[in-house]
Amino acid sequence: MDEFERHQRNWKYLQSLFHAIIPPLFHMTYEQVEVDGPILLVPNHVTAWDPLLVAMSLKNKQVYYVASEHLFRLGPATKILEHLVAPIPRRKGTTGADTAKTMLRHLKNGRSVCVFAEGAQTFDGRTMPIFPATAKLAKRSGATLVTYRIEGGYLSWPRWASNLRRGAVHGHPVGVYSPEQLKAMSAKEIEAQIVEDIQENAFDRQKVWPHKYIGGRQAEFLERMVYLCPKCRRVDAMTSKGNRFTCSCGFSVKYTPMGTFKPSDPFENLAQWEDWQAEALRKREFRHGAALLFDTGVTLTEITTSHEEMMVGRGAMELYDDKLVVAGLELPLEEITDMSVTRTRLLMLSFRNKYYEICAAKNANVRKYYEIWAQKHGL
Repeated sequence: MDEFERHQRNWKYLQSLFHAIIPPLFHMTYEQVEVDGPILLVPNHVTAWDPLLVAMSLKNKQVYYVASEHLFRLGPATKILEHLVAPIPRRKGTTGADTAKTMLRHLKNGRSVCVFAEGAQTFDGRTMPIFPATAKLAKRSGATLVTYRIEGGYLSWPRWASNLRRGAVHGHPVGVYSPEQLKAMSAKEIEAQIVEDIQENAFDRQKVWPHKYIGGRQAEFLERMVYLCPKCRRVDAMTSKGNRFTCSCGFSVKYTPMGTFKPSDPFENLAQWEDWQAEALRKREFRHGAALLFDTGVTLTEITTSHEEMMVGRGAMELYDDKLVVAGLELPLEEITDMSVTRTRLLMLSFRNKYYEICAAKNANVRKYYEIWAQKHGL
């Protein structure tokens, strides 16, 4: 039995297992992807469980998933994962050229691939920009492009949260584009079509398909998502407990099962809060000292191309207008070529041909560092 046959056999077994678990767990309904031959599957990315949610629609279609590089540093668990399904590694905070080559090789060999083209799970419930290289790869692959949308998933398990909320989730293919259709389209046209197909806003969805998402501790760990108080404009001054999100200045809101805040002034939902705080960060309309941002207790690690970890240092992290200082190492912002947030508290970045991971404390918010870096680079 060759490697591909083993993966197909494992896929059938895992399909049976997860079909018995995922739909009742998430109250999920789904529609099957019915396409002959290899496909490039491009879904939106709303929960950490998305590979399994998408797999519900792939009963007769084994795919290779593109997965974050940190999954390849889990010791024995990584070996089991590679044996079972052989995910394709992608380093977040890099250009991903090697990943694209592996994907293209699979597709040219008649195997199907699934990639979350946003590159990361949404924090605020809205679809993020996709990697333009996805459209170019689709055009070159000779495979059928299938776009897929997960609806209701974000409010079931927001990226910042630690627990599942029971509501309603629906997954379905949106568009199916043959190799012939893709050849007749420009890369820009393919990119625009993908963006249109996978676009999702959790709060707009609630207006046309309203559901309650029931679970305990609704607001817990919201500080991983929100970093700025609208009343006192201090960074990281807010804390969560149960269903409430409160600042030491006295500002307080309740997070509801509908994914909204009570009171709804100044923000009805997280998308509105996110837009406001990002703009305040851009205009520097928040309280700060010489350092714009500051966190303690971070760990800086260099990750090699073979997924090995080399400790660089521990200490504080400070962000200035022109540089990031981590555990004593100064990184000019203009020389940080790529940056991304993995899970909730890992900041991944590329600097002078090296790849680093910054691990912050459990409840720390590292998104604010990415936001300023992205604004600096016009992203």
